[in-house]
Amino acid sequence: MPGYMVYWPQDRVKELEKAGDIGPIKVVLGSVHSRMPSIASVKVGDVVFPVTLVKKQLCVLARLPVEHREPAFDYCIRELGGEHGALIPEGVALEWEGGGSRHYWGYRNKRYERPEDLPEGTRLVPLSEQAEKPHQKHQEPFNCCSQWAAWGEHGSSIRPRAVPPELVPTLRFGHPKSKEKPLLLDKNGGIQAMSLQSTRRMSPETLAVFQALFAGEE
Repeated sequence: MPGYMVYWPQDRVKELEKAGDIGPIKVVLGSVHSRMPSIASVKVGDVVFPVTLVKKQLCVLARLPVEHREPAFDYCIRELGGEHGALIPEGVALEWEGGGSRHYWGYRNKRYERPEDLPEGTRLVPLSEQAEKPHQKHQEPFNCCSQWAAWGEHGSSIRPRAVPPELVPTLRFGHPKSKEKPLLLDKNGGIQAMSLQSTRRMSPETLAVFQALFAGEE
């Protein structure tokens, strides 16, 4: 059961707080941009832990066992009722209305003026399937170009759980063991931002540290 750490910036955390979203966490989304890092390496059976920094202290926000993995576009259309900036997968097109006309967006943001112009075999998502649905704030991508969605039905609540400061230097990330590395720390022991700008697989020992923060919550 591999574990992965993903970073949620403080403005994202504040959005959730403002919306009153305390979970349970249902999904983690990844984009092609470093602000919402790719989760392409995450598979069904893995566990994902969103983290943030609170006054320079590493805090684990939630625990999500991954039961399903699919394109973020498919997840957003089904669960949210709209694409919310997700990348349109190959073989799919989105009906769109704007500027007084109706058109169709396909893979790699290619625009088509008529449905008959779409490549043969394209699955069209019509406007009738794009009605906003009730959902939690964390289910919305907080960056454009989301690519993958990892989701499940047994996520934890969403709230900061501080990693004991003395354990931070012991945390290791990477796979296999020969490639494990610690977080980059500054001279005062604070975590450097670049250490959190990618999805990182945990060592088994680091996974145990993160899991312990959720003891008694299940």
